[in-house]
Amino acid sequence: MRPSSRQLARIASIALGAALWWTLPPEGLTLQAWRLFAVFITAIFAIVVNALPILTASVLAVAIAVLTRLLEPEQAYAGFANGTLLLLIVAFLVANAVVKCGLGKRGGYWMASRFGGSTLGLGYSIFLLDAVIAPAFPASTARSGVLYPFALSLAQGAGARPDEPGRQRLGAFLMFSGMASLSISSALWLTAMVANPLGAEIARGAGVQITFVRWLIAASVPTICAIAVLPPVLYWLTRPEVGATPEAPAAARAALKALGPLSRDEWIVLVVFLGMVLLWASAAELGTDSTAVAFLGLGVLLATNVITLKDIGQQGDVLATFIWFAVLFALSSQLNALGFMEFIGRRLASALGGLASPTAGLSLVATYVALHYLFASQTAHMLALFAIFLDVGIKLGVTPSLLAFQLLFATDYFSVITPQGSSANLLFAGSGFLTQRDLYRLGAITTAVSFLIYAVVGTAWLWLVVK
Repeated sequence: MRPSSRQLARIASIALGAALWWTLPPEGLTLQAWRLFAVFITAIFAIVVNALPILTASVLAVAIAVLTRLLEPEQAYAGFANGTLLLLIVAFLVANAVVKCGLGKRGGYWMASRFGGSTLGLGYSIFLLDAVIAPAFPASTARSGVLYPFALSLAQGAGARPDEPGRQRLGAFLMFSGMASLSISSALWLTAMVANPLGAEIARGAGVQITFVRWLIAASVPTICAIAVLPPVLYWLTRPEVGATPEAPAAARAALKALGPLSRDEWIVLVVFLGMVLLWASAAELGTDSTAVAFLGLGVLLATNVITLKDIGQQGDVLATFIWFAVLFALSSQLNALGFMEFIGRRLASALGGLASPTAGLSLVATYVALHYLFASQTAHMLALFAIFLDVGIKLGVTPSLLAFQLLFATDYFSVITPQGSSANLLFAGSGFLTQRDLYRLGAITTAVSFLIYAVVGTAWLWLVVK
């Protein structure tokens, strides 16, 4: 009996892991760091080739890391106490309250009445909304708590359900549009993602001055191009079951009329949701913890019986998503702490010596982007590699301001390269519309398209405005 494709994929994964485990580490890298990398990359490989589900691969990886004493238990389980991950899980539950009370359906009908003439129009509405609200949110993770219910309501208003066949690809298009929009809008504004101002501060040490206005000018043209290009690209890749729906706006208006006025639960969810948005948006000024804001919103919804403990108990996918994300986040963080990321960055960057400066610059950015397959945090990636790559590029003759902006823009748009590439992906990845294959395939292509836009359009624009 011939082995199945999944069995072959599992054999290949085991072979890869064993080969890396028993290979001596490169000079300059400890055996602990190398073997932790072997565990991490084997888990990622198993997920990509569909040998194991992402949850299974993750829990096996963390078990092996602890049982072989590569990591202490408190290091391996640190992700479960991460405030950002807790924020996302609570935001996921609050977002489902929007659906349960009917406010999501109402919002979906309202958007369909305006943009429902085409599925592509719905995708553009997600990108545009995100671009408008992004400067008020210093964390894309918090912004995902706003954007996910919006995208979900659009999907449901258009008739897409994760557990029902017929319009799955439509839902996948809208969900990944949300992920992609978060990555692009984060590059538009200096304040849209926490790594942006941190990177600007590091760049100042290399003589590159980045202000709010200078960032916006530098990012405007390539980011607007990306917003224009990505929805059609995602539409073509996902091929939604429904494209043109000329009857949808009228049907949506009729459905809205039939719903009548807002119910008690809808009013409560609307007020709670808007309150959370305002507190998240002003978190930097007020010193408010975003996770505590999410818990407050969830508490109010529980106290008013808008959602119940039974509702929470039915969200099994939320727990599964939280586990695999926490595990991959912890393993990635420990690889960074052991010096593996810095080692790889230095080796790859130094290998570019002798190239012409424009080629070296693009190669550095491309390498920087590709290395995000090993990270579960944009900020950790930037802190580990940005200064190294910028320093190497300057020594190779690359214009400092051009390289600094390109690397920082990449820190934003590469967030979708893997589902764990940003905690902001968590809500959309757990929506039920996107398979593991969808997440990796769409993530790789979206990142490649974004890289080309920023490399071509962005470089030309940066030569004009910031050189």
